[in-house]
Parts: sequence; structure tokens; C-alpha cells
Amino acid sequence: MSRSGRYFDFGDCVSEPGGSSRNVLLGCCDDEFSQLTKLRSAPHERLSRSLPGKGRLPVSPVKMLLGRECNYSARGRFSLSDSCHVLSRYLPVCGPSVIDKMKSCAYVSQFSADGSLFVAGFQESHIRIYNVDLGWKVHKDIRARSLRWTITDTSLSPDRRFLVYSSISPVVHIVDVGSGTKESHANVTEIHEGLEFSSNVSDYEDYSFGIFSVKFSTDGREIVAASSDESIYVYDLDARRLSLRIPAHMSDVNAVCFADESGHIIYSGSDDTLCKVWDRRCFAARGQAAGVLIGHLEGITFVDTRGDGRYFISNGKDQAIKLWDIRKMSSNINYIPKRRYAEWDYRWMEYPEEARNFRLPEDLSLATYRGHSVLRTLIRCYFSPACSTGQKYIYTGSTDSSVYVYDVVSGAQVAKLDFHEDPVRDCNWHPFYPMIVSSSWDGMIAGWEFPGNGQNQAPVKRTRRRRRFLY
Repeated sequence: MSRSGRYFDFGDCVSEPGGSSRNVLLGCCDDEFSQLTKLRSAPHERLSRSLPGKGRLPVSPVKMLLGRECNYSARGRFSLSDSCHVLSRYLPVCGPSVIDKMKSCAYVSQFSADGSLFVAGFQESHIRIYNVDLGWKVHKDIRARSLRWTITDTSLSPDRRFLVYSSISPVVHIVDVGSGTKESHANVTEIHEGLEFSSNVSDYEDYSFGIFSVKFSTDGREIVAASSDESIYVYDLDARRLSLRIPAHMSDVNAVCFADESGHIIYSGSDDTLCKVWDRRCFAARGQAAGVLIGHLEGITFVDTRGDGRYFISNGKDQAIKLWDIRKMSSNINYIPKRRYAEWDYRWMEYPEEARNFRLPEDLSLATYRGHSVLRTLIRCYFSPACSTGQKYIYTGSTDSSVYVYDVVSGAQVAKLDFHEDPVRDCNWHPFYPMIVSSSWDGMIAGWEFPGNGQNQAPVKRTRRRRRFLY
């Protein structure tokens, strides 16, 4: 197990640890996006110096404290961007400490919106919800119902009352997280209500399609889902019925999310290599996507919104994360992508070396981030939290058993967290504290912090196992 340093001077960070320049990137050249990120994560210009003179980023917290005490900003306190500048310099890279160890692969992990709960979903029908504030005590131990292959996704409602989970099945199940029952065995100790995403009975008998991604809306009244039948679904929880089905792509839809709190805009990513934008306000009239974003060479494994209805990122099987601005999307919704390596299969083949630096002439992305590996399973990526980092970073799991953190503007790899023995399919950054939790196919749920409470913990001895999984 390797441990990264505690402190990073990002002003000089242009290459990965060890001096290699293989993964050095050009970063985002979009001036507007760069300026917005700076406004969220840079200190007040007068706090950037303790004495009159030219300031330089990154600014020492000691100088910022001195500037605050002298009231250089005329606020008498730190603003949110001031705080983000301090917190974003101290990445959660110490440790890790082992939170839990299961006998099956971990597929999903996520914090609740307030960071008080953490959900982990495992392949063998198991979901655990931990109370973070009570020392990671198990809050609810769930045995899933009607599972096929694995838990593909979970989502907590904004009020933390309900959890939905999906599988390779047209039924999404919902569990009452706030009930007094700790051991929740489907339809034995507690009812797991099935939400039907198909009107065709044969779909349930033959499992003709499955759900790969499921997300609550911000108001908790709807669920959006991505499926293997090339469609996006929106489910109305109040009415307990399907409210919208969109034949969205030409292949499996692996990822979907609402763009912002309004719930009007939906982003989707598919194995057809395209990201699409859907506006529900005009879909009934137009019956088609608002636009398409072209740039990935292979299928999309995950999408994450910045929450502003404008920017989002996607992880691709072409071993790259891309940053998008939907104002630059193409109106050519009939665009048909052509795969350069039709025989390549990410589930058991290495990505062709000659394709790693290839860029489509029609690429609409603002930036591309490379260094991690996206093979064997649908690896996920995210923006870092707004409250503690100003969304200054993006981070992702990787098939090489690590977690990668990139500076969203410069594109530099600023941290690589090594511990696991198998692919890290998912990882999640606490919304307020410097803490990243990674979940891996080795069954480990591991926590990285600053300062690291588990940094002196000895590594757990394990035997590397080679697996082949389909999703």
C-alpha cells in the first residue's frame, strides 16, 4: 500500500507523481469555465498577500489568516471561495482505513447529500447503509430482491428516507431507510416495493432489459433511469407510475442524471459513444434530443453533472473523461458515430495503444483527462464537492485498482490513491469534509482522509484474483 503526501502545491503541479510526463494534459482552455472555477475556489485578491505587493497562487493559509485578521477583504471573515481555496489544497490522500470488507465485489458507493449516511452495494444481493456520524456503524443491512447478476446502482432520496436499487431487471425496488428495522430482508422482514419500468409482462419473465443507472430528482418526487433497451425512463413516485419513456440511443444507456434542481434537463451517456441532452419541457412536441455531444471514441460508462444546468463530465471506454458545455452541443441529433475498433471489447481486451491520443475532428468537449483505466466494468467519475473544493477537481475509479484526482482546469493528475487489489468501480468524496471512500471488486470499502486517521494502519494481506465480469 502506498501513501501520497499530505500537501500539494498545485501551482507547480504539471505531471504525475514519479516525474512521468506521460499523462500531462493541456487541460481546459475554455476561459469562461476556468474563470467560474477560479471564482469558486480562489481567495479574495487582498487575502492573497499579507503585505502590499503582488500575490501568487496558491496562497498560504497563514497569509490568508493574517489578511483576514487585518480585514483586507473588508468582510471580516472568509467567504466560501476563500474556504474552498484552503480546503482544496489538502486532499484526502492519507490512509486508507478499512471501513468494511465483504466477500463479494463492491459495485456502488455514495454519500447522502448531507454526508451523514453512506451506501455501499455489493454483487451478492447485499446493500449496507452506514451512519458516518456514528463511526460508520451499520444503519441498515439490506438483502436485495429479484437480483440478477449484481446491484447495478442505488440512490438515496434527498430527505434520506428512501433508497432505490436496480439490477439487470426492468424492476427498481424501493426501501424505507428510516424504518426501525435494521435487518431488511426483501419481503421477509420488510417490504421492498417493486417499481415497474415496463408494461410488458414478458419483460419481467425474460429479463429482456435491465437498469444500469438510477437517480432521484432533487425534490425526491421522481426517479430517472437508464436501461439496456436503449431508453431513458422517468418514474413518478407520487402517482406510482411511469411518466416518460424516451427511446434515447442506438445502444445500451449506461448513465443518466438530472442536470440541475429544476429536473427539466436530463443528461445521458450510451455505448453508442454519444452523450445527449434532453429537455422535458419540449420533448412532447419535438420527440427528440435537444442536442448531442460528440467526442468519445467508445461507449460512455458514467455522467456527472456540475449542478448548474450547463456543464457535466463523462467517463468513457476510450480511457478518458471529457468535460462538456451543453451550449456547444450539436443539433445534428441524427449523427451516427462509427467505432474505429469494432472488434475491441473492453470487458477482456486492453485498449489499443494507437487510439489513446486520437481526437475526433468533430470533438465538442472542452477538455479531456487521461491516466486512469476504464476496462471490465462501468467505472464512475465525479466533480469534487462544491462546498469544500469549489468543484476544482474531478476524480474517478480505475481498473488498475486506484483512485485518480485531476485538476479540472489544468488537467494535471494531482493525486493517485493506491490500495485495492481489484478494479475500483466507484468512489465518493464527502460533501463537506476532506474524505474519499473507494469501493472495489476486492470487497473492500476504504476511507481516505486528511489528516488520515488510518495512515498508520497496516495493509490487509490479500491474494489477487482475476475475474471477468460483464457489467
